[in-house]
Amino acid sequence: MAARKSAARKAPEPAKCEPCKGTGEVPRTVRVGRKQRVVGQQAGICLACLGTGEATD
Repeated sequence: MAARKSAARKAPEPAKCEPCKGTGEVPRTVRVGRKQRVVGQQAGICLACLGTGEATD
């Protein structure tokens, strides 16, 4: 009789980073002028996961 092969198991997916929700980017407010008024937002790298999107333990 031939030996049975067990089904290959997938590695569990790493948990997503909370601050960026797994995207690796977070919105950063852009301020301009002496009064520092808000003019919009731009994408910034997530400092919790350094842009990978995976939560660190």
